[in-house]
Amino acid sequence: MKFFKKANKSQNIQEEWNQKGATYAKGINEMVAYGEEFGWENWQEKEPEDHREHLADDVLNLLIDANKNGNTIEFRKNFPPSHGPFIKFYKEKGQSIEQLQFIDKDKIIFLTGTSYQKRQAYILNNQEIIELDSSIHAIGKSKINNIFAIANGNQIVTTNGWQGEIIESFNLDATKELGITELIPFNNGLKVLLVSSEGIYLIDKKDEKMIHPEPDLEDEEWTSYIDMENATLSHDNNYIVVGDQCSDHRILDSDGNFLGKIGPQSSYPHFCSFSKDDTQLITNTCHFYNGLTIGVKTSEVQGMDIEAWKESDRYITIDDGMRVYHGIATSQTYILGDAYGYIRAIDKNGHCVWRHFVGSTISGITVSDDEKTLWVASCAGIIHKLQLGKGHRDKHTIGNGNHYEDFRILIWKDQEILKW
Repeated sequence: MKFFKKANKSQNIQEEWNQKGATYAKGINEMVAYGEEFGWENWQEKEPEDHREHLADDVLNLLIDANKNGNTIEFRKNFPPSHGPFIKFYKEKGQSIEQLQFIDKDKIIFLTGTSYQKRQAYILNNQEIIELDSSIHAIGKSKINNIFAIANGNQIVTTNGWQGEIIESFNLDATKELGITELIPFNNGLKVLLVSSEGIYLIDKKDEKMIHPEPDLEDEEWTSYIDMENATLSHDNNYIVVGDQCSDHRILDSDGNFLGKIGPQSSYPHFCSFSKDDTQLITNTCHFYNGLTIGVKTSEVQGMDIEAWKESDRYITIDDGMRVYHGIATSQTYILGDAYGYIRAIDKNGHCVWRHFVGSTISGITVSDDEKTLWVASCAGIIHKLQLGKGHRDKHTIGNGNHYEDFRILIWKDQEILKW
């Protein structure tokens, strides 16, 4: 009798989960499409709500059972995943997943934890999770040539490919205690760009040179501490771009010498990237959870001086809504992740090709070399593996990108890793 009661309860949960989930996703998709076409100020309807939070505990327990029993494929079919109902768990168990780097085939590497936390590195090999040495606290990959950089203890090592031949090792001194926000090796593995809240450094065999912020020699209380630190390298490594909350985006040459600057068009510099062909540089500045992204021609960065908060024919608007937390450049678009849990593919003319919702602030993105598979991580402690353009897998998908989620991995604090 208990078995039948349990089976009936599960069936009832499944029916409610699917009916309400499909209705909610449909409503959100229709609202967003309307807002984008006719303007959000013209949307007069009530915003759709997801009324399934009361099911979250039961669905999570069923997910745990499915993982224990090796029955996750069937569970995924019966319970398509959604973000909203589990918000209470993200607040309690979620953690940032960062520095995603594609290795090969269906294999990526990533870290849990932020720069100021104790981190743990993992490999996700298709669906298998492999825990790596606990002393690894940063992972980076070059723009081209498949060069990896691993920060381990007081040393950074660059290799030709993942676990390949060692190119160079850098023994750290000035930067050895810093939490690393981002680590970007140069294409030859002989230099590394290290981004931290205590400054942005250019590291080679001889020196650890702080290239941002600029020292204020007249301020006796000046420190190198910065917020919203961000930086990038051009794919050919000819240019470095650096920024933080209190600065412009500064454009430097490969040795860290100043070339030009781009003032914020929203409030605070937050993200920067070059297009994959290096013909365009985009910079994002944010205000609360929104932001503005502009694009300039890379051929014009020498001597560039874009004035803050002033329209100019020297830049174009790429996006006027996103506070960009992470992004990558593909052959056709930028794929940018925002504070609200959306990823968007936007071309160099500012046209949004597609959008896809995963939920929570986006903390990492990487793509396969053939640009068909995308991995997206969030501060909810979740990695999503998407097959781009394959078609929606279920009626719970929010977005117009026509993407198929193979699975998502929940890497929560004090919880066994779960596949959904």
